[in-house]
Amino acid sequence: MSNTLQQALNQWFEGFNTQNLDLLLSLYHDDAEHFSPKLKIRQPETQGFIKGKAALRAWWHDAFERLPELHYEPTYSIAEENRIFVEYVRTVPGEDELIVGEVLFFKNGLIHRSKVFHS
Repeated sequence: MSNTLQQALNQWFEGFNTQNLDLLLSLYHDDAEHFSPKLKIRQPETQGFIKGKAALRAWWHDAFERLPELHYEPTYSIAEENRIFVEYVRTVPGEDELIVGEVLFFKNGLIHRSKVFHS
């Protein structure tokens, strides 16, 4: 994995695990697209899909408010040119651990699309 992609991935985990919205959003294009099964469940009108930093901020702010002890533990990652596949364990006290796969697509050094996979 290139140093640039590895650094972005490290910052991505830091952003989530410290609930630092500014750091997290600094890694994304202004018009970034995001898909998540959790989003589809919590906000069915989105069909799991949001676009733009304002929507990302609102989604993650809500998640951090609801889940103040949310933590992602990376278990595996692999990069290819402009994308990273990362697997991590999502832990929240009182909930079962969830193994998550996510693909982060980069353009000009920033994430422009992300897609989450889990059961």
